[in-house]
Order: sequence, then structure tokens, then C-alpha cells
Amino acid sequence: MSKPLADRIALVTGASRGIGYALSVALAREGAHVVAIARTVGGLEELDDAVKAVGSSATLVPLDMRDYDGFYRLAAALNERYKRLDVLVGNAAIGGQRSPLGHVMPPAWDEAMAVNVTANYQLIRAMDPLLRRSDAGRAVFMTSGAATNCRAYAGPYSTSKAALNALARTYAAETTSTPVRVNLFNPGPTRTRMRAQVMPGEDPMTLPTPEEVAEKIVELCLPSCTETGKLYDYPVKKFLQFTDPA
Repeated sequence: MSKPLADRIALVTGASRGIGYALSVALAREGAHVVAIARTVGGLEELDDAVKAVGSSATLVPLDMRDYDGFYRLAAALNERYKRLDVLVGNAAIGGQRSPLGHVMPPAWDEAMAVNVTANYQLIRAMDPLLRRSDAGRAVFMTSGAATNCRAYAGPYSTSKAALNALARTYAAETTSTPVRVNLFNPGPTRTRMRAQVMPGEDPMTLPTPEEVAEKIVELCLPSCTETGKLYDYPVKKFLQFTDPA
């Protein structure tokens, strides 16, 4: 049987662990060639082995998400080799400093914005021409309930995810007349290292695994997914429509 992502090129950021790692393997299992971005070379090498084990291949890109020039070098290389990009998943993120806003240090604030927001803007800017050349370009950006549920002491993270939501929705609005479809995905609490860091008292065994979450993200990457400008909320298992204030 033909795999739904056979011969398609899928770029995933934050691919060396957690949801990004699980998603990269899941995309590869469905036939995609995975372009995996992460800082950790060892994690990328482990991913390469896992991708080969499911019968696909990967391009490993050791890159810090703040190395924006690296995105443009990668786009040029993808253009030269493939002339297109079929799937873009903006997964990489940091939790940011957890302090009262008045105590958040400017470098910590800048880092959260750089990784969680500006990096995704730069990815869009670099990869948009390639996505538009696909017959069914798909972009998915990983958000969080923190974007709207603004709790104390998580200002950098909440603010950056709210900005990411606006960024992705704008991109969706700008690509409605193209083959590109853009959505946000909220995994909810998941058994990852980041979750353990921000919720150290939580029993991780009560949470879904990255592999479980990744299977649903794959569906948003398929050519058959025609939704755009929406949020898929994994805890409630459905797309949510953004609504304007009354």
C-alpha cells in the first residue's frame, strides 16, 4: 500500500526529543523524508537510526533556533535539491523563566521570544516559497493552552505562545488562495522533559506519551487535511474555531 506521505519532504524543529522526535519518526513511518532540526547532535543521530528503522530517511540539521541565517541556508539547500517543501512543523520551544513579570530578566524574556516566536516567523519567511511550490503544503505550529490561560509566573511562555497563535493565524489568512494550509496544535499536558520541569510534582504516567500525540499531528500534515487557520486541541480531540470578541 502507498504511504500517505511517500516522497514528501517534512521539516520538523526541536526534533531530537519529546514530541518533535516522536513526530519525526511518525512522519517517516508514513513515507516522508524528514528534515530534522535540533541543537543536540546525539539526539539527531538517535533519530536518524529510528527513522531508518521504519524504512525512511532523514536530513540532520544541527542548528540553534536563534541562528536565523541557518534557516535561509537550509531553504537554499532544499530548493536546490527538492524545489519544494511539503510539511513544516514549528515544534521547538522553551518554557522560559518562571518568575513574577517584574523579576523576569530581559535576556530570559528575549530568549523566549526569539525561540518561541521570532524563529517561527523566520522559518515562515525562509520556507514560504518552498511550501507554495508543493501541491499540498502543510504548516503546523505547536501552541499551548497557556496562550489564553495566563497563569502567574509564566509570563514569557504565555506571551510568546499568544504571539505564535497570531503569527500562525495571519499566515493562514495570507495563504487561503494557495495550496498551503496552516494550523495550530495544542498537545496539552504530555509526558515530556519540558512538562516535568514546569510541573515537577505531577505524575508523568497520568499523561499521554509524545508518540500518542504525534499520531494526531501527522493527520494535520497530510494532503487530505483541508482545515486552515484553526487550532486542534488534543485534550478535547477536535478542531476549535477562533472567534472574535462579541
